[in-house]
Amino acid sequence: MMKIRFYFLVFFAGAINLTSALAQNPAQKLEQVFNRTHKEILVVAHRGDWRNAPENSLHALLNSIDKGFDMMELDVKMTKDSQMVVMHDNTIDRTTNGKGKVSDFTLEEIRKFKLRNGLGRVTANPIPTFKELMMVAKDKILINVDKGNDHLPEVFKVLQETGTLQQAVVNVGDNIPYEKLISTEKIPAEAYIMVVVNMTNPDALKIIEGYGNSKKSVIQPIFNTDTLSNLKQLPQIAKNQIVWLNSLWPSLNGGHDDDLAVEQNQKPESWGWLLEFNPVFIQSDRPADLIKYLKERKLHQ
Repeated sequence: MMKIRFYFLVFFAGAINLTSALAQNPAQKLEQVFNRTHKEILVVAHRGDWRNAPENSLHALLNSIDKGFDMMELDVKMTKDSQMVVMHDNTIDRTTNGKGKVSDFTLEEIRKFKLRNGLGRVTANPIPTFKELMMVAKDKILINVDKGNDHLPEVFKVLQETGTLQQAVVNVGDNIPYEKLISTEKIPAEAYIMVVVNMTNPDALKIIEGYGNSKKSVIQPIFNTDTLSNLKQLPQIAKNQIVWLNSLWPSLNGGHDDDLAVEQNQKPESWGWLLEFNPVFIQSDRPADLIKYLKERKLHQ
């Protein structure tokens, strides 16, 4: 019965939002971002549409496609038998009806557990493999692969096997200089990569500058306060490099977060403040609300 349910979802994925998918291939959209011909803000759904489906699930991906989100962020972990599944935590305790480390289970074993929704209730959704989600996402939505920097060769292998390398941005780590990255990892020349840079790091600007040597890199600055002097340089940096900002929680954006925008209805102080740094991507836990806000400002179709 579960196989029938899964194949139905895969079939459904091929049918939903067909008009949008045909309008612009996600790989083309990402190419336009890097050649500076795409002028809109791209909205990233953090762990998919997790308010209406289990985080990092196939259902969350399908919702993200159907609702017109530009990109879904997902996380990958490795099983005992070296199979990549989509999971944020090192353990399955929080997000499933099971307990234990992902790395303690084989793929066959881990597929027996069911994902919990945002309320913590157990659903019928299994833990998907990374390859499964990429096959469903193919030609429909951009993907950000997070928490995969411990397994970069395997991540790139799946993207190449599924023909989705050109519609994905892969996180390569936190505060890692570009020269160190390319000396320790084999990055496909056609791959899009992203580095997370903590702006409280004394070398933050130097690290960002180093990625100027990579024509397919994204910079993700994070900051727990908005008083850092180096933040003033982000608008200038954004003229030459692709900047990604997070509106998820206060420690990533100095307090200019989604809840400030939605719960307290202070959108100019939250999303509006972030827009002043000229980001290309904004990752949100409230993607539908953010898109509505951007549409009102003619910053999203």
